[in-house]
Amino acid sequence: MTTAQRTSASSNGFPGSLTPAEVLYPDLAAELATTRRVLERVPDDEPNWAPHEKSTTIGRLATHLAQLPRFAAMMLTSSDLDVLTTKWPDDTLPTTAERLALFDSLAGEMRERVEGADWPALAETWTLRAGEHVIFSEKKSTLLRTLALSHMAHHRAQLGVYLRLRGVAVPGAYGPSADEQ
Repeated sequence: MTTAQRTSASSNGFPGSLTPAEVLYPDLAAELATTRRVLERVPDDEPNWAPHEKSTTIGRLATHLAQLPRFAAMMLTSSDLDVLTTKWPDDTLPTTAERLALFDSLAGEMRERVEGADWPALAETWTLRAGEHVIFSEKKSTLLRTLALSHMAHHRAQLGVYLRLRGVAVPGAYGPSADEQ
């Protein structure tokens, strides 16, 4: 963080020695590590398995979880996203090794962008839209928490249920799991 950023942080009421990432996302590294531990457990044998006909497949859910850090990094480098004009990869990566490689790359970029963000950047508004229809519009600082970190925790929990149903040991997230006691 530059001297100017620290001075800006001090003028916003936060201790000058702390970065925005240290104040707002001190759990970033732990959340990313937990996500990786869950992704490591996904078996490669049946990527099209789903616990229910309305559920997404285990391979698709694991791929989505691995891709989420891309969304966080994108929020910090843009002002909006139009879901009608943005093309997203629709691929389900077939192996855990491929998902982990993608996650590691995207998580590294996310970490760098979050750790490099200053207070003014995090106070900017980011908008999700479908053409002219605004789905939501909120401060980037809030969306990084809800659409990135909390979103990852949500899908990790889903994947934990999938793993349990498949007989795979579930790693702990905020303490040991029943499989680790």
